[in-house]
Amino acid sequence: MAPTPGILYVTMQPKPSLPISQFHDWYNNEHGPTRLRLPFVTNGFRYRASDLDGAAPSEEKPEWMAVYDITDMDELTKDTYLRLRDQPVKSQREADTMKEIKVDRKLYDHVQSWESKEFKVLEKVENEGEGNVVVAVFLTLFPGEEPAKEVEKWYQQEHVDMLSKVPGWLRTRRFVTSSIDPKAPVEHLALHEYKPQNGLAGEEFKAAVSTKWAQEIMTKSVKSKGRRVYGLYYTFGPAPRYLAPNLSSWQSSDVKSSLTKTLPDSPGGAGAIESFIATKDGVELPFRLEGSQDPDAPLIVLSNSILVDYKIWDGFLASFFSDPANKKYRVLRYLTRGRSSSCGTQKITVDVLAADIIAILDALRVKKAAAVIGVSLGGCTTLNTALKYPDRVNSFISCDTSSKSPAGNSKAWGERIALSEKESASTSSGEKIVGEGLAEITTRRWFVKESYDGGELEKTCLQVKEMVKNNSLDGFKKSVEALFEYDLKEEMKTSAVKGAFVVGSADGVLPGTMKEMAASYGSNGAAYEVIDGAGHLPMVEKPQKFAEVVTKLLG
Repeated sequence: MAPTPGILYVTMQPKPSLPISQFHDWYNNEHGPTRLRLPFVTNGFRYRASDLDGAAPSEEKPEWMAVYDITDMDELTKDTYLRLRDQPVKSQREADTMKEIKVDRKLYDHVQSWESKEFKVLEKVENEGEGNVVVAVFLTLFPGEEPAKEVEKWYQQEHVDMLSKVPGWLRTRRFVTSSIDPKAPVEHLALHEYKPQNGLAGEEFKAAVSTKWAQEIMTKSVKSKGRRVYGLYYTFGPAPRYLAPNLSSWQSSDVKSSLTKTLPDSPGGAGAIESFIATKDGVELPFRLEGSQDPDAPLIVLSNSILVDYKIWDGFLASFFSDPANKKYRVLRYLTRGRSSSCGTQKITVDVLAADIIAILDALRVKKAAAVIGVSLGGCTTLNTALKYPDRVNSFISCDTSSKSPAGNSKAWGERIALSEKESASTSSGEKIVGEGLAEITTRRWFVKESYDGGELEKTCLQVKEMVKNNSLDGFKKSVEALFEYDLKEEMKTSAVKGAFVVGSADGVLPGTMKEMAASYGSNGAAYEVIDGAGHLPMVEKPQKFAEVVTKLLG
């Protein structure tokens, strides 16, 4: 049986007792993204009423509407979807919040669509920021087949053609109450979409709704009619991204899904979100988002070295956000593919890792990152992202890395893998991890002696050592292959993306290597900065100095 596409159409009116910030936090960070992660939900939009004419919204005329496109309405009858609506998957917060909201939920099957050449698919990331106005028209018809036939004929032969002449018209879609909801009274819905600046108050629209045929339809075929007008308020993505100073302390309760948390406290001042995105090949990349509450704030993406987690950036971000001017940014850091054993079946390369950054931008609906900043493997990844996707990256900062895999890299890393395999360390659950031996050698190589042995940063260095020790051995073996064989030298020569190269002064031969990289980048070279007294992870050893350098380079 062929799938029946349609929509889930929901209106909501929060009670006065529900703070509006709590309503948005729940809707944007919990409710919407869980739906957008379902494969049969292609988009989700929130709209705000623009037809209240100064009156207060009410349960009869609610302020908020949401619409989701569904590829097959039958999927809404199955457990994959229904489990979201019941506890324990439905969190206690959702249950408590929804008690404070008047909800009207309707299901419609798609009937027919018309669209102009100027119509844009708003769920595409490149169209983020585009607005639209939706006019929703509800018709209940007189009994019998004839009224429905007449309405159909009117839409097809006159009405849509005349609406298409209204300035700003983009699309009209017709729906009817879904067959999966047989107890619901049959209702015909038309969603007419217009540009924000449109001719809904003009002569063309008045003409379209006042023809003789239109008047006959409304008197002879239509028993009752409803009409609402909304402006686009928010577009859901498959990852939560709503930050606010009073963000709830909450975590998801679906044991079949990876954890999502919202945290009220963060150096960025508007809370933090810890969640995950899924790549096209099904790999989950956990992330942490913090910074400005402005959803359109410039985004910085931080990419880790191999064998560590995103906490290596903690000190840097505390220093970075201590400058009030930097609170205009959002910052996202994530766990690189290979941190865990669940890193996919395809070979991990610097191209795959660059594509992961683009997948993150897509999930967060960011058209262009303000900057991508990475260190070591992450430095190579961010450089490659700028080279491969120049339209998605405004600038990059590549730290402590090489533009070409050094000779003998695979042999050196192979010896390190052998060391871990020989130790055969594992977690309490039995998963093989990198272990103590390689962790000790690696972190001593990464940090200067003054930081490690009895220095004020020794505790921090030991925390990084624990990160290395606990990395999945299988994930390490797969992700390290990205360092075996790559060469970005030729591509660098023609790149026009603003770039900078930063290195710790004590990071072996890399200060000289990266100075050459900066000189050979693009047509005029790139900025080059050395962090004195730092080794391979300057953002860990010299977070304040690193923050100052980043702030300068971003400016």
